[in-house]
Amino acid sequence: MPPPIKVYEAIGAIGDGRVRAADSDTWPAAWEVVSSDGAKTYRVELSADGREISSNDNASYWQGYLGYPAIAVLMARGMLHASAEATRALAGIPWKELNRRFKNDYARTTGEVARIVAERKGDFDAIRAQAAAILDALAALAPARGARRRRPPRERALAK
Repeated sequence: MPPPIKVYEAIGAIGDGRVRAADSDTWPAAWEVVSSDGAKTYRVELSADGREISSNDNASYWQGYLGYPAIAVLMARGMLHASAEATRALAGIPWKELNRRFKNDYARTTGEVARIVAERKGDFDAIRAQAAAILDALAALAPARGARRRRPPRERALAK
């Protein structure tokens, strides 16, 4: 199972509108998820029944658990659900910047995200509870890991 921060990141990706169908006319359907800093685009492939999913983000490809792009696609497909309040509260979070600043210490990154959400008058405890429910739903869904067809993308230079 992924750590809760991956669910927070997925909710943020939905809130930012960074999840889009790339090719829904074929199965598995292909989706693209743009990273929070716009430097990478991940490809997620999902079977028609949602039981098999593959993604080329680092967590899904190397660590063996579903990363935020795959979770975000399951949300976009309506298979997992987050509230509109959570999506708004986690939109615009600079995940890549925070993970770099805190050297991928997810507890510290989550603490900073909770601070940002509180600053925005959001309820991080409610978001934490939703993330736990999403992880439970993900465990019940138990999607199989699809083939690792594509390696994770390299960061591309962004136009200034």
